[in-house]
Amino acid sequence: MTRGPERLVLLGHPLGHSLSPRFQNAALAAAKIPLRYEAMDVDPAAFEDVVRALRAQRAAGNVTIPFKERMRDACDALTPLARRVGAVNTFWIEDDDCLVGDNTDVGGFDAAVLGLLDERPRDLVIGVLGAGGAAAAVLAAVETWPGCSAHVFNRTPERARLLCERFSSVAQPVDDVGVIAGAQLVVNATSIGLHDDGYPLDPRLIAPGVPVVDLVYRPGETAWVRAVRARGHRACDGLPMLVEQGALAFERWFGVAADRRVMWESLST
Repeated sequence: MTRGPERLVLLGHPLGHSLSPRFQNAALAAAKIPLRYEAMDVDPAAFEDVVRALRAQRAAGNVTIPFKERMRDACDALTPLARRVGAVNTFWIEDDDCLVGDNTDVGGFDAAVLGLLDERPRDLVIGVLGAGGAAAAVLAAVETWPGCSAHVFNRTPERARLLCERFSSVAQPVDDVGVIAGAQLVVNATSIGLHDDGYPLDPRLIAPGVPVVDLVYRPGETAWVRAVRARGHRACDGLPMLVEQGALAFERWFGVAADRRVMWESLST
């Protein structure tokens, strides 16, 4: 990509909770790039029309729930990682007007776990709650961790089975949530806790000392993260993953490093 984007957007529905504009605009200002990153709450019925309009404007941006799979289908080309995950959260227009989709959620999750554990995961069994696009990003990261494997639980067992078929070298479905609770790293890849204080898994079931990652983020952290931390677990919500995937997306759009310090500082003001 030699020409930079002429517009930057986040596509999703709903978007009232998103922090992405705050830290992306801080990164743009730090890099002296004269653009603004804007959130677009898109009516699902209008998604394809919106994408066509953004193509004409040479826009780039991010995609969040519920459009990651639809953006995958709308793209002319996918990076190998986006194809592997089956979802697009980052897009841009190449000079030949090709709409390209990538997935920076994988790198964001990998960085969040590294920050939580202070080391690269190795020889761990990961318990994954959920079987959607976020869970696929988790499994794509697990594939790169030496000696690691995953158990996947979903309220709809068929979805867990289909996801694990795609990642059969490292993942297998389970029908007992207790298996997840007994893993060596527990990950919530569902949306439970996004709009309320619901728990995806009873904190009392998680084995002592097991680290926990919640891909959901809310102001002041999710209730589940607070609860598991109160029981002595190392835990983080989805904010580290969000910021890192945003920094990686910034680097795809502009070919320069994002100022992560400035991005984090923007969230503390």
